[in-house]
Amino acid sequence: MKALLLAAGLVLSSATAAEVPGARNLTLAPDLSFTDDSSSNFPIRGENLRDGSIASDRPTAIFFGTSHCWNTNREAERFVALYAKHRDDARFLVVDVDHPSPEQKTLVSRFFQGYIPTIAVLGRSGKPVYDRPGETSRTRGDIARLEEILNSAR
Repeated sequence: MKALLLAAGLVLSSATAAEVPGARNLTLAPDLSFTDDSSSNFPIRGENLRDGSIASDRPTAIFFGTSHCWNTNREAERFVALYAKHRDDARFLVVDVDHPSPEQKTLVSRFFQGYIPTIAVLGRSGKPVYDRPGETSRTRGDIARLEEILNSAR
């Protein structure tokens, strides 16, 4: 009986850990510019955007950005498209580097290199497989390179 209760507790612990999925329901903010720095909105909207926890059961993709940057807006467009296609395959985290949550400050100090946009993708071990500033494609909306990077983290 004790072994059965212990096993049930482990299952419950796993289920509880899985309930913290990172950022959810990601969309682009309205009125973004993809050609100039006039957009004052942070480019990504969604739920649980203050989460800073790295997954241990799947890769973690982290977007670092801020408002007033058209390069960041284009990379945000790719990140949101990647999320829409792979939200069940990875944990997605979104960090506004001008206003990180207390939970995200460790992410900023470990993976943000001072330039926006920056994408970091971590493997299940929490080690980065990709951590670079700049856009991941020359073509707007092209997520092929981001998918390659995410797949290398599995």
